[in-house]
Amino acid sequence: MTHRYFPHTEADIQEMLARCGMKALDELYSDVPEELKLKRPYQLPEEKSEKEVRDFFDALGRKNRTLTCFAGAGYYDHYAPAVIPSLLSRSEFLTAYTPYQPEISQGTLQYIFEYQSMMTQLTGLDVSNASMYDGTTATAEAMLMTVAAARKRNRVLVSATLNPDVRYVVMTYAHYHGVKVDTIAEDNGVTDLKDLEAKLAEGDVAGVILAQPNFYGIVEDFTGVADMIHKAKALMVINAVAADLAVLRTPGEWGADIACGDAQSLGMPLCYGGPYLGYMCTTKALIRKMPGRIVGATTDAEGRRVFVLTLQAREQHIRRDKATSNICSNQGLMALYATIYMGLMGNAGLRDVANQGYAGAHWLAKELEATGKMKLTFPDRPFLNEMVMTTSFPAKALIDEAIEHGILAGVRIADDRLLIAVTEMQTRAQLEKYVEIVKSLKA
Repeated sequence: MTHRYFPHTEADIQEMLARCGMKALDELYSDVPEELKLKRPYQLPEEKSEKEVRDFFDALGRKNRTLTCFAGAGYYDHYAPAVIPSLLSRSEFLTAYTPYQPEISQGTLQYIFEYQSMMTQLTGLDVSNASMYDGTTATAEAMLMTVAAARKRNRVLVSATLNPDVRYVVMTYAHYHGVKVDTIAEDNGVTDLKDLEAKLAEGDVAGVILAQPNFYGIVEDFTGVADMIHKAKALMVINAVAADLAVLRTPGEWGADIACGDAQSLGMPLCYGGPYLGYMCTTKALIRKMPGRIVGATTDAEGRRVFVLTLQAREQHIRRDKATSNICSNQGLMALYATIYMGLMGNAGLRDVANQGYAGAHWLAKELEATGKMKLTFPDRPFLNEMVMTTSFPAKALIDEAIEHGILAGVRIADDRLLIAVTEMQTRAQLEKYVEIVKSLKA
């Protein structure tokens, strides 16, 4: 069949394959294990009318089960006001592109400016970009920033209490950039500060990456840590859950040089992994090491308030090997999502959401311990809305049983440990149902 809009002729394809040293397109997938390859035709239906197409996908959708979500581990079930998708679906937002001609993109520049302003308030730092792909890559980019700022030092310390998924991405970036990553040990659920001090004393450290709250949901105490890191001439990076910063001490208050993480907690729905939003904020001193673009406000020749691309590295266009990562349009829409959410909620609303999660999580932890079948793994550590519980039965047994009752019980991090998150989305009845399920299990 001839495809009018496919630009490559058979001769073109053969020429490209020859350049790659291959004879057939299938050789491009030779590294994919055979057991992962589909051995049958795609299950696609024949052509259908519009109504038939809608009916088909409605039937597929009904196969999904909607569970009450107590799983977290970096991504949380929060309420998204209906006005957000309504505004995002407007064509001027949904089809917006990177403002290469800022003088005719004032609307796009304005909401990016507002997003940056809100994120700097949330993190307590000077500047924000707009934005990163997700929290994992934002943290990896922060790691590269510390090395770029240090120049001759290329060793980065990462706390063992940082989300493992984030650590894996950081190590992948580090591997291909020649950066050495060392892990700071954990001590009873928090960063071992004595181990941090010892590793800093070894020298050659460009940056230190810590988590707040950490993977276990624990709110760590970083008093004096910034001084320790800066004394070693390294930079301090804090990966933080964005929504939690409404009630926690900000990275800026801890003395961090860079704050990064995922902004999914700002009302973005759990959707099989995305699209989500990575945020990054830093001090003015590091602004030229930051990837992405920065929008600023100024006045035009007639004194009117206007928005401009304050900073975009010229290396993006002429010296790409020297450039920071080029993060563009793909995240503009998600930055707008976060902006609308924060604008709707305001300071009081963000705090209220965090307080509801705190109250629910602490009530649930207390009731689960009262069953005698579960206990807090780190009872002496403060937590906000997520905690690790040790079970007297296989954690998988609780997950399997809870699913039968329409509940996703949490994230299993060990055979007898479950990471449980509570937000404003779970009702008291659902919390009580969770406890009843635990009571029904045999220890």
